[in-house]
Amino acid sequence: MKLDLQNIPRRKNLSKEDFLREYFIPKKPVIIEDITETWPAYRKWDFDYFREKAGDIVVPLYDGKPAKGKQSSHGVAMKVPFKKYIDILHKGPTDLRMFFFNLLQNCPDLVSDFKYPDLGVKFFKKLPVLFVGGEGAKVVMHYDMDLANNFHFNFIGEKKVILYPPDQTRFLYKVPYSIVSMEIIDMDDPDFEKYPALAKAKGFEARLRHGDALYIPSRWWHFIKYETPSLSLTLRSLPKSPKKIAEVLKNLLFVRNYDNLMRKLRGQEWIDYKNRVAIKRSNRNVGIEE
Repeated sequence: MKLDLQNIPRRKNLSKEDFLREYFIPKKPVIIEDITETWPAYRKWDFDYFREKAGDIVVPLYDGKPAKGKQSSHGVAMKVPFKKYIDILHKGPTDLRMFFFNLLQNCPDLVSDFKYPDLGVKFFKKLPVLFVGGEGAKVVMHYDMDLANNFHFNFIGEKKVILYPPDQTRFLYKVPYSIVSMEIIDMDDPDFEKYPALAKAKGFEARLRHGDALYIPSRWWHFIKYETPSLSLTLRSLPKSPKKIAEVLKNLLFVRNYDNLMRKLRGQEWIDYKNRVAIKRSNRNVGIEE
């Protein structure tokens, strides 16, 4: 048995009008293959370039181990200079990842290497961020807490992406008081006997290669596997509707803080409770009662 996934459409020469009508307004993902070809980053961005431009900057790295007990759900595994992390990537498979590396704050000169594409979308220009990962690293299935529309530009390596729209949430074992699926589930090789609801979920997948630009609509779930050491840039367009802004504030001010507080107070008991609820809810949606 496999996940029910269809290919994300690929487009070239996609006009602003067609993007808005066919993808942005109806909230459908798309890969634009040629949008980065005129950017300096398309030619220049490789690991040697970043070793030269940002090698001495100390960066936090995160591993793929689920948080346990009273550990923070976003705990840093280690901090090293960027050039040392690049050395780690070249040595072989590693689950160490670097995310939300803000170019504007850390390497403002590199902002001139890319352009904000003219797609009829207003971008939040204070947060151009890099995501880097080693071969085999995986990002747990989640959606973004700020409900941004994400434009994900891949420049180094290859990665596998799985997306699900919000209406499939009921099958994805969403953990209460969070924006993630159960961390123990490997969406690259799911156990359908333990998590049967996943077989009902209908999603999308793609392999991102050099220059590919993936549009991920607001509140869409995404899982990522780094097939090779990879580096990508994400540009964000924040929600405007009052309903979504209210949800963002709830996520940032209540959900995250409440979950962190309960982790500190109850530790592993809280994590186990949330996982039991996630399993019960998703299984119930496919007619399985405990």
